[in-house]
Order: sequence, then structure tokens, then C-alpha cells
Amino acid sequence: MSLASGKPIVVFDLDGTLVDTAPDLLNSLNHCLSLSGLAPADSAALRRFVGQGGRVMIERAFQAANKAYDDAMIDELVVAFREHYADNMPGHSTFFPGVLDAMDRLAAHGFELAVCTNKFELHAVKLLTAMGEASRFAAICGADTFPFRKPDPRHLLQTIAAAGGKPDRAIMVGDSRTDIDTAKAAGIPVIAVDFGYTDLPVQHYEPSRVISHYDELTIALAEALIGSMADKVSA
Repeated sequence: MSLASGKPIVVFDLDGTLVDTAPDLLNSLNHCLSLSGLAPADSAALRRFVGQGGRVMIERAFQAANKAYDDAMIDELVVAFREHYADNMPGHSTFFPGVLDAMDRLAAHGFELAVCTNKFELHAVKLLTAMGEASRFAAICGADTFPFRKPDPRHLLQTIAAAGGKPDRAIMVGDSRTDIDTAKAAGIPVIAVDFGYTDLPVQHYEPSRVISHYDELTIALAEALIGSMADKVSA
């Protein structure tokens, strides 16, 4: 972890923001459904639930199949889901178009980078390491890194602190209501990507900005959002 105090920082969500993990998460879901004697899930119907965790995906699949379930059954399947997913990383997961170039731009202009995800830290680190990019990040913080997780703003604030950054020089990038609500609660500008995993269009949740491609994540935009926060503080 870097301790470059005072540097501006961009904190990314992981699934649906940095990396398209849906193909592998859906494969792990179908592994669990096979164990339960169910047919494979309709990927198109369940893709929007990918960012909400394995439990939600499994429950939604059971509901779609009109199959009864209880908490104990889902608990066992969640364990199987996590094991299958971890054993098959990085699988077919890929970085979203333009994101590596965007991170290159940011780093070249002195920005720190970090990850704040509700994926377990071990899985997040393993995935980014397998994809050859873990070293880019000053901190990779997951659902179990702290005793709280998004949308609790402390998850984001402690990720910023772990990376050596300061909240008044930070930006969040995410794809869901959880990310947007977290950043707003932390008082941090949030850029929403509109190609991730969300039940409603991200514009509905009123992020600071919406982008459709990482080419739009420019240094000018990042500096403007950080500057807007400085203006609020001085007003």
C-alpha cells in the first residue's frame, strides 16, 4: 500500500465497474443450480443481479424457477458458489473497454488508484492479480476488510485512508445504487458507468456524472469534480 499523502485518488468498484465478471459469476451460479437439480439460469434475466452477490443471484434463480428454498439451503449453495468462483478465476472476466488506458492517464497525472468492493478481499486480490493488474492499486478493500461494507460510507473512507489519500481529494467510480449512495454519504463525488450491473439506469440515482466509456474519464473531469468539492468546503 502506498502512503502518498495528499495525492488525489480515484476509488473504483470492481464488478461491473472495472471488470466484467458476469460470465464467471453466472457460471458459478449455474454450478449451484446444477447441484440443486435445476436447469441453468437465464443469463439475460439474471445479469442485472450480478453485482448484488451470490446469495441474491441464487435466490432470484430459485424464484424464477418457482422452486422453494430455505436459508440453510441457500447458505450451503453460497459456499459452493464462492468455492467454484474462486477456483476458476479469472475465467472469462475482462476489463471493460478503455479502463486500463484511463488508469494509465490518471497514474501519469499523479492520481492514486484504489478498489472498494463488496466482493471478499481475497477474491478481489486474487482476481486482479490473475489479470495482472493488482499492483496498480494502493489499496484493494473488500467486504470483509473492515467491520462494515458499502453502502456504509466508512468502507469508502477507510479505503481512501488505506491508500494514503484524503476524502477531499477523492472520487468514486461505480456502477450501482450501492456505489452512488456510499459516495454521497461520504461526501465524495461519484462517477457512474452506465454499462455495469444495476436494476435501474444509474441516472436514476443522481451521481455526479455518468459516463458510457472510459475514454470519458479524463483528467479534466477528475480535476473538476475534486475542485467542486474544494469549492463547497471553502464556501
